[in-house]
Amino acid sequence: QVQLVESGGGLVQAGGSLRLSCAASGSIFSINAMGWYRRAPGKQRELVAGITSGGSPNYADSVKGRFTISRDNAKNTVYLQMNSLKPEDTAVYYCNAEVMNSGFFTRNYWGQGTQVTVSS
Repeated sequence: QVQLVESGGGLVQAGGSLRLSCAASGSIFSINAMGWYRRAPGKQRELVAGITSGGSPNYADSVKGRFTISRDNAKNTVYLQMNSLKPEDTAVYYCNAEVMNSGFFTRNYWGQGTQVTVSS
């Protein structure tokens, strides 16, 4: 079994910054893509940023230039640095990882979610 544990959410004023972390643990052989999604009240979950095992990032247009995704493969951890936060960034943020276990079986895992609230 694999667990993803997120941390770093909270309340911040508009223009401020937060850094989210997500650490994977358990029966891990390797991790392919990792990413951050969010779900705002009344909206569908959306991809915020993703990163390949080789470190190539991609971003939603709404966060380009403000958010930076990175990963530490030695720690099985992915980060999301969020700068110049806006009230519309308020959402529950979820970590996702495509994990291959020791039996070479691959599946997607989700974290429990962390609340990010940006006040105006």
